[in-house]
Amino acid sequence: MNNLLLKNADLYAPEHKGVVDVLVLNGKVAAVGPKLDVKLPELEVIDLEGALAAPGIVDHHNHFGGAGGEGGFNFRTPPAQLSTFVKAGITTAVGLLGTDGISRSLVELLAKARALDIEGLSTWIYTGAYQLPGPTITGKVGSDIAWIDKVIGCKMALSDHRSSHPAAETIRALVSEVRVSAMLAGKKGVVCVHMGSEPTGLDPLRAAIKDSEVPPTHFMPTHVTRNRTLLDDTIAWIKEGGLGDITAHDDTWECVAHVVESGADLSHVCFSSDGNGSMPKFDEKKNLIGMGVGDPASILAAIGDCLRHEVVSAENAFAFASTNPAFWLGLPGKGKVEKNYDADIMVLNPDFTLRSLVARGRVMMRDGQVLVKGTFE
Repeated sequence: MNNLLLKNADLYAPEHKGVVDVLVLNGKVAAVGPKLDVKLPELEVIDLEGALAAPGIVDHHNHFGGAGGEGGFNFRTPPAQLSTFVKAGITTAVGLLGTDGISRSLVELLAKARALDIEGLSTWIYTGAYQLPGPTITGKVGSDIAWIDKVIGCKMALSDHRSSHPAAETIRALVSEVRVSAMLAGKKGVVCVHMGSEPTGLDPLRAAIKDSEVPPTHFMPTHVTRNRTLLDDTIAWIKEGGLGDITAHDDTWECVAHVVESGADLSHVCFSSDGNGSMPKFDEKKNLIGMGVGDPASILAAIGDCLRHEVVSAENAFAFASTNPAFWLGLPGKGKVEKNYDADIMVLNPDFTLRSLVARGRVMMRDGQVLVKGTFE
């Protein structure tokens, strides 16, 4: 790992810092400021010539261990390769299971997370899957969170024809277990909630914490732009103190414009990709009629769309995919280009495509060329 000096970066940290230099030592940001005078042996210097720089993307919903299966065993998506993250500007990823909590293994997911760590990313995972009760590694959700460093919470599905349609009491018991075990382990404790399109929307979450002191921010509802009714319900949920995660897509900028217009707290909004996950298409009777695969690059594309259409400030656009998820999930050292944070930095071209990427101080891509690839690539 080389020490690194990035010069003349127009930095969004995500707060706009103007044109500054960023010094990276031992994988961490050591200093940020204009015209840093640094003389160190074996210091790699890269002049960014005023190019835009921002925190590396924190993709907190990525099926990097493989997903899918709704159409049969041939629809199981394979594990992701490192270069798919590098090309997408992703320096941190949180892995999880989806519909298939039967043939998919959390142990395999954990092993893949550790492999990606070795190759250069930073990773965490969720225990569980769509159904409640879901699969675990140790036999209990709470034990997974308390004893396994990489487990930060639990996955479940809600208001979806593939969910187990849990009662409010079941959800309350789950979030309570997540909260207490996370407190014991010094973690935030998050329940990632896959949201479907059933009319119940987020009401089961409201019912689960009604008359309790459990903060709504223990839930991270995702896919909340599935339809306008769900998006409006999510805006109401955010105004009640909750969070909302937008799965990046072609229409994300329009959804963000709607959220901005509503006056909802933008620090409670996150982007994720659903990368490498299956994207089944169902008809009105819920028969499978098609299949796609989630694209990790969708987050950076959505940021670019938001900036081109000027629906939100650059500070907020970058925070949606870095600072916000890192804070609400409690990922240490992530989400900012700031002293003592991990040196996760992406450099963008004028059209907001990726030019270079630094992950934990290591240059993974430079001038459009991927320098670090996975073990089997």
